[in-house]
Amino acid sequence: MGTSAVRVAKGPRAVLLLTFSGVALITLCALSMAFGALGVPLDQVWHTLLGNPPNARVDTVIWSVRLPRTALGLATGAALGLAGALMQALTRNPLADPGILGVSAGAAFAVVLSVGVLGMSSVYGYIWFAFGGAFAASVLVYVLGGLGRSGSTPVKLALAGVAVTSLLFSLTSAIALTDPDALNRYRFWSAGSLADQDQEVLLRVLPFLAVGAILALACAPALNSLALGDDVAKSLGLRLGPIRVQGVVAVTLLTGGAVAVIGPVVFVGLVVPHIARVLAQLAGLGPDHRWLLPLSAVLAPCLLLTADIAGRLIARPTEIQAGILVAFIGGPFFIALVRRRRLAEL
Repeated sequence: MGTSAVRVAKGPRAVLLLTFSGVALITLCALSMAFGALGVPLDQVWHTLLGNPPNARVDTVIWSVRLPRTALGLATGAALGLAGALMQALTRNPLADPGILGVSAGAAFAVVLSVGVLGMSSVYGYIWFAFGGAFAASVLVYVLGGLGRSGSTPVKLALAGVAVTSLLFSLTSAIALTDPDALNRYRFWSAGSLADQDQEVLLRVLPFLAVGAILALACAPALNSLALGDDVAKSLGLRLGPIRVQGVVAVTLLTGGAVAVIGPVVFVGLVVPHIARVLAQLAGLGPDHRWLLPLSAVLAPCLLLTADIAGRLIARPTEIQAGILVAFIGGPFFIALVRRRRLAEL
């Protein structure tokens, strides 16, 4: 069977897989708008979205609280999933995600620095510091991982990321502990939550997330070559420097935007790409990043919204932050990955 025939055969299966994932995501979006301190039946959610709310209270809850919260989960979840899949492909490291390679820690440090030292109190102010911190941490990890005669390798990048993450978290804790106001803001923000955010926040970060997503998806064909190794990729005509710079910029935009708003939610970027690979293998698509990246962008909001919905139901009438529940899932998943020898390198 020729290459074109294989490509044609894979197309319908990939569309079917993305369609099923999209249906699951739409279902979770509906549940996200229905469940909470005030339960709203799904038919009332639908009528409210069509402009026929049953009463003013439901109308306010859906349009002012639940819809912005759900949209924020969609955008930030997709961003974290894409960033994780991109980082794992760039470093050929199955344990890579924005949290482990220092990007989230850089954004967190910059936010606490802006609150504790510069007195920023609004997300509109410290969002720019989050981007700057994420970018600086990315560059620092990349430079440290590239030192030495052998240049940048997956293992060196991972070690550099762990070292930078540990340093930045220490500095973040030092600032937070010496400033009670910064500590209070940091405690809530660092737990990772979709609650108490308005539509304006999403509109501010959406352009950055969109540009990051476009850059990430544009890397997909090159990532397939890069997965064969640097030498093979070079022999196929791939310029490694520009593609890695493009990847770092994409990860910075995606992670910086998401972390600035909902806090450093860890493990979304680690867990979701592996689930996407398993589903792609079951569908016979193989490790093709042209499908893995979009699939990760669809599955990651599913995980984040599921954690958010579960947090509302478990602790009624209050709630548990989504970041805490994702950590409960991601921790054992991370341990299981480490114990699997064949995942030492992608």
